[in-house]
Amino acid sequence: MSGPLAEGRRPPLRVAVLVLEHASLLTLGSTLDPLRCANRHLGYEAFRWTIVSPGRSEVPLTCGFTIPAVPDLAAAEGADLLLVIAGFRITEVATRPIIQTIQRIAGGIGTIGAVDAGAWVLAKAGLLDGYRATTHWEDLEDFAVSFPEVAVMPDRYVISRNRITAGGAAPAFDMMVGLIRARHGAQVALEVAASFITTVLSPSEPQLQVRRGEPGVDARVARAASLMESRIDSPMAVAEVARAVGLTARRLEALFRAAYGVTPGAFFLEMRLQAAKRMIVDTRHPLAFIALRAGFSSPAGFSRAFGQRFGESPSAFRRKHAGHSGYVA
Repeated sequence: MSGPLAEGRRPPLRVAVLVLEHASLLTLGSTLDPLRCANRHLGYEAFRWTIVSPGRSEVPLTCGFTIPAVPDLAAAEGADLLLVIAGFRITEVATRPIIQTIQRIAGGIGTIGAVDAGAWVLAKAGLLDGYRATTHWEDLEDFAVSFPEVAVMPDRYVISRNRITAGGAAPAFDMMVGLIRARHGAQVALEVAASFITTVLSPSEPQLQVRRGEPGVDARVARAASLMESRIDSPMAVAEVARAVGLTARRLEALFRAAYGVTPGAFFLEMRLQAAKRMIVDTRHPLAFIALRAGFSSPAGFSRAFGQRFGESPSAFRRKHAGHSGYVA
């Protein structure tokens, strides 16, 4: 990490955190608590932050809590680092006035970043054009299609000159510990990670570490799952996946049953249906488009598979969850 993030120890790094409605408390905590912890270990205020949210002195989060904020995005002007944290219903919360204000103040901010759906806000403002960036893994394909000028990466977090983006809560923690390391050295970063009893992963690690890192899961199964994840919109046959990881289809099935209790085909179908479910709730894409993005060759086949899994048609599910503030697992 270079540039504004690697400057000297004083004065404190001034961080403005724009929190939009329906963001996650865990994501916010993963972003700010490493900085608080670094201050404690260092014994002085090395990081100073302000939470802002235009027009709101209290921002509602997905868990039902609210977070106090300065109700004026102009309070972020002149910050060393601006981080945008967003979650669900991004098309509603990323309003034109917010986009225009970010565009106006961006030139005076050293580094601009985003966590989870915050990348959509920056991309809408044109602030990721020509940069590498990431967002939550379930939205990567949609994000790449929506913003062809952005080099979209499937990494946990991405540093691209003076832009930093993280896919979600856990990657945000890793990214902030990386920031601490860049400014104050590996020892302080290690102390921060140890305080939370966690291991910090590198930026290029896959986002789905919980699945990949389960004890006893064969590495070839992890590679197969990663390959499936990258091909949600154009599914590979199980035999093709097996060949790609050096196994027979029968052996891959045995390993998947041992690891997850399901066949590779069922595992892949669940992954695609969950991706479709998120798009139904969190986007306004036509259902036929969602079917294609989830790897179904026909809307009828998608509707049938969705109904069998969730007990109602995609259209009924969308009507039921219209305006829902969070993703239903």
